[in-house]
Amino acid sequence: MAQADTKQKLKVVKELTKSGGSTVIPELRGYLKDPDVKVRLEAVEAIAGIGTQHSLDALVEATGDNDAEIQVWATDGLVNFFYPGYLQTGFTASLKRVGSGIKGKFTDTHDRVIDPFITVRPDIIEAIGKLARGGNGMEVRANAARAAGVLRGKAAIPDLLEALRTKDTQVMYEVLIAMQKIRDVESAKQIFYLLRDPDKQVQIEAIETTGLLQNDEAAPQLAEALTTSKDKDVRRAALTALAMIPNPASRPLYELHLNDKDDQLRAAAAEGFARLKNPADKPLLEKAFEAENKMNPRLSLAFALVMLGKNNMDQFGPLVYLVNTLNSGSYRGVASAFLVELAREKEVRENLYAGMNERTKDEKKELAPILARSGDKETLPILEALSRDGDLEVAREGTRALRILNSRVH
Repeated sequence: MAQADTKQKLKVVKELTKSGGSTVIPELRGYLKDPDVKVRLEAVEAIAGIGTQHSLDALVEATGDNDAEIQVWATDGLVNFFYPGYLQTGFTASLKRVGSGIKGKFTDTHDRVIDPFITVRPDIIEAIGKLARGGNGMEVRANAARAAGVLRGKAAIPDLLEALRTKDTQVMYEVLIAMQKIRDVESAKQIFYLLRDPDKQVQIEAIETTGLLQNDEAAPQLAEALTTSKDKDVRRAALTALAMIPNPASRPLYELHLNDKDDQLRAAAAEGFARLKNPADKPLLEKAFEAENKMNPRLSLAFALVMLGKNNMDQFGPLVYLVNTLNSGSYRGVASAFLVELAREKEVRENLYAGMNERTKDEKKELAPILARSGDKETLPILEALSRDGDLEVAREGTRALRILNSRVH
């Protein structure tokens, strides 16, 4: 009898789902309290799939379910509202029930994060944070940690730090990636102990997080990792992190590795010189730039030279070299990150404005978000012009960039 009752309920939920409208959400929400997990799961999948603002309260409620699969669906459904398409590409896309637990595949895509102008309800971040700290299983906690990062959930930081205590590699890894996206500087002081973690994956992410959050107190530990580790990936991460923390005491390490046989260490050393901004280093960096034939360190040296004042738009100058690289599918991400940092200087921004109409489609598309992140009120007319560009893709990026900049300067 109970089995027949379950089948009937599942049939009702599926019929409601076919309507595809948010008007059925209140009725679907009632099934979230059903004693049969199959019925609750069908209901939460349906609510997540509808994906309107009317789904949010029900999905927050579903995060409190004690079933792991339902917790994951509720989490990803919430993220999907703010980051459309997440359900098709997140953990739910590969989720399977295995006995009393669940199994799925975490992708290595870590560039997903909502735009700064998007505001997420505090109760949503709170619900996701609770799952990161104490969800039913490590997969649930790792998935929630990832979600907190995508949503830039700063209020979830205490929960994320608590989640590190699980000592589960995937959970710890996702927490560190989330911290990199949230960019809460103070939290970097809470991950000192992970800089020597025995798991290489966790150690590297802890090192990278420390650098991105610019925790200068960790410089001695980073220097130790650089000089004592026999693992090239750890050493690369350590020097890159040190390069993000401007400290004259690190200069000897930059100088030592500027001519290293490892091109990634050369690149990191150049970035370190860049952020020291010492004009006396310019001849050394100019010589290295002319001699370098590997793309990564050459881009880093260009970044350094612009930082040290070579910021005009000469045809073969370092700033033009970085802008031209925005046309490269393989290296535009590297050049873009450098230009975001460089464009914080007014003189650099003004040089980037010049000749915007003559730039290539890819240059315009990449410069729009760069200027959105680093521009000021004087940048608004430039982005307004891009939002009206004759190329629809450029116009779309220009419009999005305009929204981001407006959220920053107003």
